[in-house]
Amino acid sequence: MTTIDPEFENLLVHLREVRGFDFTGYKRSSLMRRVHRRMSQVPVTTYGEYQDYLEVHPEEFTTLFNTILINVTGFFRDPEAWSHLRSEVLGPMIAARGDEATIRVWSAGCASGEEAYTLAIVLAEMIGIDQFRKRVKVYATDVDEEGLTQARHASYSERDVSSLPPEILEKYFETSANRYVFRKDMRRSVIFGRNDLVQDAPISRIDLLVCRNALMYFNAETQARILARFHFALCDDGVLFLGKAEMLLSHTSMFVPVDLKRRIFRKVPRERPVNGGFMADMPPAVPRAELVALDALRGEAFAASPVAQIVVTADGLVAQANRQAETLLGVSAKDVGRPFRDLDVSYRPAELRGYIEQAQIERRTARVGDIEFPSVNGETTYLDIQVTPLVDGASHLLGVTLIFNDITVARRLHDELEHTNQQLETAYEELQSTNEELETTNEELQSTVEELETTNEELQSTNEELETMNEELQSTNDELQSINDQLRDRTEQLDDANAFLEAILTSLRGGVAVLDADMRVRAWNRRAEDMWGLRRDEAVGQHFLNLDIGLPTDQLRAGIRSVMTDPSEPVELKLLAVNRRGRGIDVRVMCSALVDVTGTGSGVLLVMEELGAR
Repeated sequence: MTTIDPEFENLLVHLREVRGFDFTGYKRSSLMRRVHRRMSQVPVTTYGEYQDYLEVHPEEFTTLFNTILINVTGFFRDPEAWSHLRSEVLGPMIAARGDEATIRVWSAGCASGEEAYTLAIVLAEMIGIDQFRKRVKVYATDVDEEGLTQARHASYSERDVSSLPPEILEKYFETSANRYVFRKDMRRSVIFGRNDLVQDAPISRIDLLVCRNALMYFNAETQARILARFHFALCDDGVLFLGKAEMLLSHTSMFVPVDLKRRIFRKVPRERPVNGGFMADMPPAVPRAELVALDALRGEAFAASPVAQIVVTADGLVAQANRQAETLLGVSAKDVGRPFRDLDVSYRPAELRGYIEQAQIERRTARVGDIEFPSVNGETTYLDIQVTPLVDGASHLLGVTLIFNDITVARRLHDELEHTNQQLETAYEELQSTNEELETTNEELQSTVEELETTNEELQSTNEELETMNEELQSTNDELQSINDQLRDRTEQLDDANAFLEAILTSLRGGVAVLDADMRVRAWNRRAEDMWGLRRDEAVGQHFLNLDIGLPTDQLRAGIRSVMTDPSEPVELKLLAVNRRGRGIDVRVMCSALVDVTGTGSGVLLVMEELGAR
């Protein structure tokens, strides 16, 4: 378990208050490791010093955030998972929606946009580009403004798009200054925006939510909060597509696996009462003379409720708070009439303002589950918060009520049960392992006796073999030395021959090109460089007829092939050409065959001589 460092926690609070990035929900081990990386590069040694450095050097915030938010992404990461999503999930979903229904997709943690544009390509391939522009909305969000700016430009390097098939690249990207830009008409359907998964309200009515390898950076509590938001965002039959590192095994009440191997999950719908039905359908109360002081009775009943409750008006003002709310949350009668957003409880232990807004707009109950809250006695309390809209008989919004259910006992029992199950599984595995180890040890002891008896004999034999090998190695060393001397002499001979050949080619007045049997250039002398402006390293290895020079090489094709067919008959041609200075010249080209010792033609020798300017 990671020890809490007060200085590090103060640094996280500073980042949240100054720049609005709340990293308190991230796993401390990985978060501290990445911050240390930046501290070593600045360099400073303590978190307090690094906080002072941030105050003096505000540009360091950007580098720090880029270090923490590792934007690893790419087009069609895990292609097999994308293929399964398309055929087994999106295909049936689109067919069930009909030909005119809108398709809403959310790419959460989109980084530089590759994932969002992958979604666009997949859907466009399924329903066609025209239907995509009419029916599809892809919402792509991230907390990194620099990454969002790059995503909006939709411009990628050749390396970024290297995983895309050529036909997809040609169909969906345009080239501009050695960059590949996603087609503009489809970019209008991909909407980028900043969204903090921990703090900001989710996008609603989503059919497919893609969040790949982002949850892994958060601790268990923050993951639960984010998943609750995802559950709210998805339609009742919506699909959640996660990365390889995320399983959701402990959140089966919200999502069930469609394909656990590929991390595809479907939302578990929750039954909700008809909004306002429990109030609108109630018959009018019959007045009775004996019922007196009903307002006082209702007020006392509300105040004495064992569950903390706060009532907020439609205008966002605190209308009521019971005694349990004062004890647990510090909200009392003196806060009545104050804006709810000004109270600490509006954002701690959970960001409730977004849920209140959702409840008012959607007219349905919103729930925030399994929230950790420090109680006054220093112990941790776990709350389940229910935000319910209040409407009158005419369905007019009166406000909302917030009910804070203490689920600490249930949570602890659940944790203890899980811990006990883990201990039992571990104990059972250890017992099995111990039994196997004992059996193995007995067999090993028996074999050890036999091995010790043979070891002495093997050592004696090994000593004799080593003496023999030493003699053989000495002999081999002598042979290798002789071979090395021969190779050195041969290398010197080859160097002399190459130097001699280079001197001959350089001394010739005409340009010389030596072609192999496939008409690829094997030699290109200095005079050829002067005539045509093409360096040797640019010409050697290229097909002669493809060289971009002033010599009409296509007119030499027949002559070269003739020499290759009949090596005994050289061919002489006079051609009109353009030298490297752009001047027209007359050139005589002599085509002769290169014949090996067997008399077989192995290439062509071209001698190009300038006859004069035109």
